[in-house]
Amino acid sequence: MIDRTDLWLVILGLGFGSYTLRFLFLGLVGNRPLPEWLTRHLRYTAVAMMPALVAPLVAWPAATGGQTDPARLLAAAATLGVGLISRNVILSILSGAVTLVAGSYWFG
Repeated sequence: MIDRTDLWLVILGLGFGSYTLRFLFLGLVGNRPLPEWLTRHLRYTAVAMMPALVAPLVAWPAATGGQTDPARLLAAAATLGVGLISRNVILSILSGAVTLVAGSYWFG
């Protein structure tokens, strides 16, 4: 069991860190133009975050106790494949969801 004091210290620390990062870009840099190389790198931040968030959920899902699940691997492959071919986010998410549901019945 985590102590409430530790929990609040973590929450306040994360809030302060988030505020500081946002203030750096919005408050200090705000209306100044960013260099072209930095703008180009910042465009890929969201694209890089999705695989970083999803990969642990596919490789070591908590629902299976950290054991790799073939249904989740198949759903991730289907989502990636449909996304690369169709370039349609909604279609790739739906294909991954359908594959996950079908895979959970198939692998059981």
